[in-house]
Amino acid sequence: MPELTSATAQTAQRRHVRVWFGSHVIAHYVADPEHAARYAEAMDRRFAGLKITNDPVPSPPAAALPLPSEQLWGTTPH
Repeated sequence: MPELTSATAQTAQRRHVRVWFGSHVIAHYVADPEHAARYAEAMDRRFAGLKITNDPVPSPPAAALPLPSEQLWGTTPH
C-alpha cells in the first residue's frame, strides 16, 4: 500500500462539486468536504431540478511515464 503523505491526504479529502444541465457542466467547485457540502446545498437551492454531484477528487497518478526518446513519426507537418 502506498504511503499516505500530507499532500496525498489533502488531495484525497478534497471534493469536486458540479452542477449539470443535461450532459453539460455549468458550474464546478473543488474544496474540502465541509465547504463542498455547503456549496452543493447552495447550488441545489439556486438550481432546483438540476443534477448536483459531489465526488472525491481522484488522486494524481503515482508517476507519469517518461516520454520516448525516439522520434514517433517520419515527417514533420507542412
